[in-house]
Amino acid sequence: MAPSLKILSAGLALLMGGCTMIPTYHRPAAPVEKKWPGNGASETVAQDAVDLDNWRNFYRDPVLQSLISAALTNNRDLQVAQHQVEAASAQFDIENAALFPALNGTAGANVQKMYSRIWSLSQGNEPFYMRQYAVGFGISAYEVDLWGRIRSASRASFDRYLSDALGRESMRLSVIASVSVAMLNWVANNQALLITQHVIENRQKTYRLVEQTARVGTGTQLDVAEAEAALRDAETHLQIYTRQREQAMNQLTLLIGGAPDQATRLALEKKASLDDVQAFPDVPEGLPSDMIARRPDILSAEQVLRSANDDIGAARAEFFPKIQITAANGTASNNITRLFQSGMGAWNVAPQVTVPLFDAGRLTAELHQAKARKKEEVSRYEKTIQTAFREVADALAGRSTYLKQLSAQVALVQASDRQYQLALARFKGGYDPYLDTLVAQRTLYDAQLGAITTHLQQMSNIVTLYKTLGGGWQGTLPHRKDNVINHIL
Repeated sequence: MAPSLKILSAGLALLMGGCTMIPTYHRPAAPVEKKWPGNGASETVAQDAVDLDNWRNFYRDPVLQSLISAALTNNRDLQVAQHQVEAASAQFDIENAALFPALNGTAGANVQKMYSRIWSLSQGNEPFYMRQYAVGFGISAYEVDLWGRIRSASRASFDRYLSDALGRESMRLSVIASVSVAMLNWVANNQALLITQHVIENRQKTYRLVEQTARVGTGTQLDVAEAEAALRDAETHLQIYTRQREQAMNQLTLLIGGAPDQATRLALEKKASLDDVQAFPDVPEGLPSDMIARRPDILSAEQVLRSANDDIGAARAEFFPKIQITAANGTASNNITRLFQSGMGAWNVAPQVTVPLFDAGRLTAELHQAKARKKEEVSRYEKTIQTAFREVADALAGRSTYLKQLSAQVALVQASDRQYQLALARFKGGYDPYLDTLVAQRTLYDAQLGAITTHLQQMSNIVTLYKTLGGGWQGTLPHRKDNVINHIL
């Protein structure tokens, strides 16, 4: 390295390498239990955690993968979050640029008309012109960051950038889960719609049968009215599930940023049941509670806390003297034709030191404010952890109970179907009134709809558990270009 470059580097290191007033950062202890309620810790968590990283390993259904890929590309909320990250990155560059002197080129001319009497140059009052031309470069009011005020603000800005970047990753996981649940809702409503259409066909047949029995005298008009009411009830549900299915599609369209392509739409419409959706792999058993530390929303909250800690350093540095330097170098002449001739050089240096003497307590109040904001962010960070713990605990509680509930609901459907078939056979044989058949028919329909609802809840709960554990995020942020500060020294 040439001597002049070594001197420049040493000078920059002296100007920017001063101390900082940022307090030593200590991560607050997580205010939660070490184990989930009813769920022990596992020594193999590190190996198990690998399975959570890639969302394609969890969402294995081809249709669902296609919808998620479209959402990650076109979802407007993700695009807004991306632009916020870019703005935060630019703000860091703005704050960081204050560490370096801004060099500006200047060129100017000053022409004044004067009279000789003003300067006592003669007894007359003849006009003459004073001219001054200058060309040069210089720096204006550059603050030497001896106490780390600018570096503290720069570090705080960088931590806020990281917080926004992690917030975008958190939103990405939410979008993936929302697309999954929306598709499951569409399939569940489609399944309920198909079952309702089948129920309507059966109730139409039953209605005609009851009408026939009433005509021959073995039935009553009350039976006919009850059969018709049951039919109209099913027709009402048909419109409800038709509407809900379309609304689920509208939700999917919003999430993926546009209508699904034709191939995806056709493949989706072939799913007549939730059983047609490829099953999700179960999340490993025995995960310890500190697994949630990998969640990007918790990491984002911590970066906000770090930025508040950095702001304390900036507030402390305000109590110390500020050194500002204004300097210029160039040429000057009263004749523009001689501006660049030898001997026309000119320069000036104007250092200034500002010492706070009296401000009516403003600097002290700003420091107290920075400390209070840090305490606020500590509480917010702890609340984020507690909320995450509760979300995972709820999903874990639902994992086993929903499976047992679904098993019981399927058994209820089978028992209700047997009850209905027996009641219908006895009604046709003239052994029982139609009311028994109607009750059994409604019980079967309610059990079928209940099974769909429970199955939807069980699958949605698995999605929620995967999301709340930070599944789908590999723990890396997109590469950011290095700032000039990383290369100048």
